[in-house]
Amino acid sequence: MVEKHVVRNGEVDIAVFEQGNPAGPTVLLLHGWPDSHHLWNNVVPELTERFRVLSVDNRGHGESSNPPGTNAISVANFAADYVAVIEALGNGEPVHVLAHDWGSIAMWEVIARPDAQRLVASFTSVSGPSLAHTASWARSRLARPTPRNIALPLAQLGSFAYSGVFSLPVLPQAVIAAGMSEERWRTWLSRAEGAAPDQIHLAPTFKQDMANGLRIYRSTWATNPLRGRAQHTSVPVQIIIGTRDPAVRQSSYSDEDHWVDAVWLRVVQGGHWLPFSHPRLLASAAVELIDAMAGAPQSRALRRARMGVLRKPFEDQLVVITGGGSGIGRETALAFAEEGAEIVVSDIDITAAEATVALISRSDGRAHAYELDVSDEAAVRKHADRVIAEHGVPDVLINNAGIGQAGRFLDTSTEDFQRVLNVNLNGVVNGCRAFAGHMIERGLGGHIVNLSSMAGYMPQQGFTAYSTSKAAVFMFSDCLRAELAKHSIGVSTICPGIVHTNIVRNTRMSGVSPEEEARRQQRYDRLYQRRGYGPEKVARQIVRAVQKDRQVVPVTPEARLQYIIGRLAPGLVRFAAARVRLVR
Repeated sequence: MVEKHVVRNGEVDIAVFEQGNPAGPTVLLLHGWPDSHHLWNNVVPELTERFRVLSVDNRGHGESSNPPGTNAISVANFAADYVAVIEALGNGEPVHVLAHDWGSIAMWEVIARPDAQRLVASFTSVSGPSLAHTASWARSRLARPTPRNIALPLAQLGSFAYSGVFSLPVLPQAVIAAGMSEERWRTWLSRAEGAAPDQIHLAPTFKQDMANGLRIYRSTWATNPLRGRAQHTSVPVQIIIGTRDPAVRQSSYSDEDHWVDAVWLRVVQGGHWLPFSHPRLLASAAVELIDAMAGAPQSRALRRARMGVLRKPFEDQLVVITGGGSGIGRETALAFAEEGAEIVVSDIDITAAEATVALISRSDGRAHAYELDVSDEAAVRKHADRVIAEHGVPDVLINNAGIGQAGRFLDTSTEDFQRVLNVNLNGVVNGCRAFAGHMIERGLGGHIVNLSSMAGYMPQQGFTAYSTSKAAVFMFSDCLRAELAKHSIGVSTICPGIVHTNIVRNTRMSGVSPEEEARRQQRYDRLYQRRGYGPEKVARQIVRAVQKDRQVVPVTPEARLQYIIGRLAPGLVRFAAARVRLVR
């Protein structure tokens, strides 16, 4: 049920729409141009169970009155309206604010007031910076004229340039009257924001709102916002900005911790109208800040977003690793834990996974052990659901679990061949399928690491099943990388060469007796051990690959050499494979 209120501020009536839990804390939703309170239609359902939600129509928009005169619609007047709404409907308590675009810009003016903490308990700002803080940031950069310090303010000024066109007195209104419609605007936003058309909610007064709202551009330029003096605030502020926002650049927020006592910055893989494209993310982010202000422990995402805090490279990030009970998986878990990450370790051998967790715990790290057969798709999906419910969406997923298989193709049974594919290939596919969708939906990017092998691009006798599985992982990763790039989720393919792990002594040997299999396993394990390249070196390469978003990483000198030769002279590689048998 929606209850409408009208708040009088001078000669202007402000329409406010109340929903949700009347006994809960109040959350105030504010919009910008050319929207109305309908902007929040996708967000409100995420809040109403716990919170009393007030959605405002700005003056000149929706069901609020439209005062005459260019200066009647301005940042200062929006701010005054918001104060009037809080004082009239805030139940005598400071409210939590979630604001977008001009609504956010005006709220920055409110929290700069000396009595701001009486009015606002927390402020989540979406795609709407403080004009005064942005001007101060630009002036500080231009005062130290390096190429970068000149380029960044000029780039932000270029992003604001559209507002100069919008501030013209006649042309924008004429264009709107002649060519704009709800359908055209919705189609454009859907393409630009990646939101379904039915998720873009416009008011019945949309076209008139668009024309009325243009006055805020004229009034803002008339007051010369670049002269604004930055004010300090003690209100906790969470800033959310899209990577594809055409109007606001992340760099312009660089100095916010100078002006705000407690400030968090989240960068979302999206555009300007995040309430349409990422409603659940905005709601959950606002709730995380509200809960933290109420004394609850800060979420991992909120801790990571805190500005002005020095931290380790992967501090407050969640890393999920399959096959983490030994070898490369264990060393990778230890390496990421050392860099500050919280680790989820899974292995088909739960005792081994718990041993890895114990090693991490001894160094005051945080880790959790799970039993998992990666070849079982249903089990992997169930595992992902549990991990996300208990620990959150991973920032890094490492599909490491794998098994060895050696022997001639005709000596390898169908069952053994399929077993290798099920673990080495399907295990990777299952992990990506179970977690990648959640990483996309979260909208904060991330990274996936898939363990292939030098064998994936080096044909050789005696490793048909193993090499086939690793080659498939290699190509799968290439394809996945292309698909996930638009979501800022990197994919690294790690290709170790001769590395001493327990996979060697556990490799099945087809076509030989059990006694001969054991002899060969021991022999190759000794050879790999003498090679002197341990899994901890691979782990360091994996950490570096995630940090630098490296795509294909051959590990060990022979893997790098083989990768180069395979690309430059593939015929030579095939010639050698036909004449050299490595497994004997």
